Amino acid sequence: MAAIEDKIVQRAVTEVLNAIYEADFLGFSYGFRPGRQAHVALDFLAVGIRFKKISWILDADVRSYFDRINHDWMLRFLEHRIADKRMLALIRKWLKAGVLEHGKWATSEEGVPQGSSISPLLANVYLHYVLDLWAHQWRNRHARGDVIVVRWADDFVVGFQYGDDATCFMEALRDRFQRFLLELHPDKTRLIRFGRFAHRDCRRFDGRKKPETFNFLGLSHACGVNRGGKFMVRRTTMGKRLTAKLHEVKAELRKRMHQPVPEQGSWLRSVVRGYFAYHAVPGNWKALGTFRTQCTRLWYRTLRRRSHKSRLTWNRMTKIADAWLPRARILHPYPEQRLADRIRGKSRMQ
Repeated sequence: MAAIEDKIVQRAVTEVLNAIYEADFLGFSYGFRPGRQAHVALDFLAVGIRFKKISWILDADVRSYFDRINHDWMLRFLEHRIADKRMLALIRKWLKAGVLEHGKWATSEEGVPQGSSISPLLANVYLHYVLDLWAHQWRNRHARGDVIVVRWADDFVVGFQYGDDATCFMEALRDRFQRFLLELHPDKTRLIRFGRFAHRDCRRFDGRKKPETFNFLGLSHACGVNRGGKFMVRRTTMGKRLTAKLHEVKAELRKRMHQPVPEQGSWLRSVVRGYFAYHAVPGNWKALGTFRTQCTRLWYRTLRRRSHKSRLTWNRMTKIADAWLPRARILHPYPEQRLADRIRGKSRMQ
């Protein structure tokens, strides 16, 4: 009962703190905030790269972020906006709650408890002070050219007009993180050429045939052109994410092997529909078609394995898939279109 009561209190405190910090959080922070879906962050990133003078991208990730948040700094940050000592004591108690590993209870000296209602908000507050406010100030004081920032939790992307700005920012950011006991992940943090002149600059300065890509929120971002020949950010599903999802579908179909076809079809339709709901962005039609086709193949193999005398043909399987699975189609508008609607107050996401 105490655990249930604790969760109720956490949710209540989270709602109160959300109301406080929503007025403080900066516009380029998206993760774990009400009304700020991942696609809004993706759209702002794509539009920022396209319409600002961006030539470099810092693709950054904080190493083991949720496990390394310093409790003392966390409480000091909270004291800026929370005067109630009882609430601060309650949050301190949650931070020190500890974890159960291999049947043994250990106290937590750093990090936030995973899975709790308040953890995402606390993680956002920490990076608000450590990264967001500092990055906003650095952009205004030190940058010579355009700089864009988009952050989702501990995963963030920074775009720069000039390479010197990018290098200085990354070095200053490492020092900044070290002060607050954080670290950029060495394998997941990269500085790459990107933007409308990236193809030309890669051939001229780096000897590369084409610019590198970067991943953000499940999509791979590459330099491309639209039908009119103008630069745009091409977004496709990350190959690893696609493969991992198909492995999940395969494992689940094996568990459902002996269910009636309508039950299997109903479940698989919900999976494909949910996948399309996120990944059906303009330019990603090929990945959508691949996912649907591979799901059909996995379903076909599952049904064939139910009997050694199965007479199910691929043509018949195609008809079954057409009856149950939605066809691949683009569901999301182009980034600039959705943002224009959002700014005018017509977007459903408001």
